[in-house]
Amino acid sequence: MGSGESTGASTDGSAGGIPPGGPAGPGGPASATAGTDKPAAAPPGRPRKAVVAALMLTMGLVALDSVVVATAVPQIVGDLGGFSVFSWLFSGYILAATVTLPVYGKLSDTYGRKPVLLLGISLFLLGSLLCATAWNMAALIAFRILQGLGGGALQGTVQTLAADLYPLRERPRIQARMSTVWATSALTGPALGGLIATYTDWRWIFLLNLPVAAAALWIISRHLVEPTRAPGRTGPVDWAGALAVFACGGLLLFALVQGGVAWPWLSTPSLGLLAAAAVLGVLVVWIERRAAQPILPGWVWRRRTIAAVNLAMAGLGLLMVAPMVFMPTYAQAVLGLGPTGAGLVTSAMTLSWPISAALAQHVYRRIGFRNTAATGVGLATLILGSFTLLPYPAPVWQPVLIMLLLGGALGLFQLPLIVGVQSTVGWEERGTTTASVLFCRNVGQSVGAALLGAVANATIAGRLADAPVSGLPSNLDDVSKALTHPGLLPPDAAAYLRRAVAVAGDHVFLGATLAAAASALVLLLVAPRRFPVLPEQREG
Repeated sequence: MGSGESTGASTDGSAGGIPPGGPAGPGGPASATAGTDKPAAAPPGRPRKAVVAALMLTMGLVALDSVVVATAVPQIVGDLGGFSVFSWLFSGYILAATVTLPVYGKLSDTYGRKPVLLLGISLFLLGSLLCATAWNMAALIAFRILQGLGGGALQGTVQTLAADLYPLRERPRIQARMSTVWATSALTGPALGGLIATYTDWRWIFLLNLPVAAAALWIISRHLVEPTRAPGRTGPVDWAGALAVFACGGLLLFALVQGGVAWPWLSTPSLGLLAAAAVLGVLVVWIERRAAQPILPGWVWRRRTIAAVNLAMAGLGLLMVAPMVFMPTYAQAVLGLGPTGAGLVTSAMTLSWPISAALAQHVYRRIGFRNTAATGVGLATLILGSFTLLPYPAPVWQPVLIMLLLGGALGLFQLPLIVGVQSTVGWEERGTTTASVLFCRNVGQSVGAALLGAVANATIAGRLADAPVSGLPSNLDDVSKALTHPGLLPPDAAAYLRRAVAVAGDHVFLGATLAAAASALVLLLVAPRRFPVLPEQREG
């Protein structure tokens, strides 16, 4: 085998799977592997290409949506009001998408990818249509949550189908295409949103989703062929576990999103929500240990490979907060760039990420999945740490270079983990495994936003309290206004505030550096040196 991974079956008893061509096997010859649930492959040709095109359209819906909506927030708030709660246009969507990932993953393993994907597209389409008809901010937030319920099905199922449709040696190609979709969305989304908000009505942001979603729905329903399942493969749905997972994850994410914003971290609401989430977590474990077909099966954490990848991807979600959330503020407040320039600095990472992801296969074929990912996150640790060494004020090209290098490192980190972990499980476990990886990444991002946001706020608050100059904002709520309109401050106060933001940036990137280092340690100490790739996933 050319990947440098284990050629035997999984050491924890995993067995089964699909022929290298995917569940329906298009794109390769029929396989004679044992097992009644492995049908012969469908003939290669247009059906698989059509399905891949539909998957890219579907991923584009998810990737573009929040970026475009963010650009049109001023117009939305101006029309509907609700400035104090508009952040829930994003938080509500993310919460709904994240907490449903494990449920959809298990459902796709039980009933197949196609019905779950069709359900997700339908919910996203319905949510988009309702968003376009929203009459106030509360209605728009509710419809965005409905969109998120569809988005959760799309995120996990698209990634799972990408693994189903391609054998191991070709899987990096489809993953690189998916990365390209995200990169293209990050680059074009702000401009598209700005054009729509400027020259038409913001409601067209959601109406434009309709033909794309309808096209994806039609192609998937027409061309995606699922394998015939073995008798007895399906079982009763663990609805009690699904409800418990949804409630526990929802409370946890709600506490992380609102903590430090709507109320202090040590206040009664925060502590109460976190305590309730902990109690529900215990309830989830109790229910899942007794369920015949658990939504969150214990093997997700008992298998070293999957557990290590989950923890490492949680670290990825946490560290991503620094470049994606804080860098735009740094670029505008410290570097003096406008919103467009700040967006270009941030998007530099999305240019190198898909290129690195496409090339990652040439590395992991030689040194293995774990070592490739560890190399990528090790490089990311050094690159994130280098941000703290930038001079003040830094030339614009230096942060841009850091973002370009960081995208290259993270592409080398993420793709081998996703491809590798999907190759250690059979078809009937791949949806659950993929969903657990994405769930951990999203939770890590929520935790990172809470922790690193608290670090930034504490740093700036401390600087304001000890300021040797007058005219500064009296509290953190006024800092964003002062950063947006620095000319309203006395020159020495504006300079002092810019320096405070730069110091906060150093602290945030230092926290991201620690998260990257922790991910590297997890891979080196917990993940097996060679991933236990299943025999039917081997490269010839």
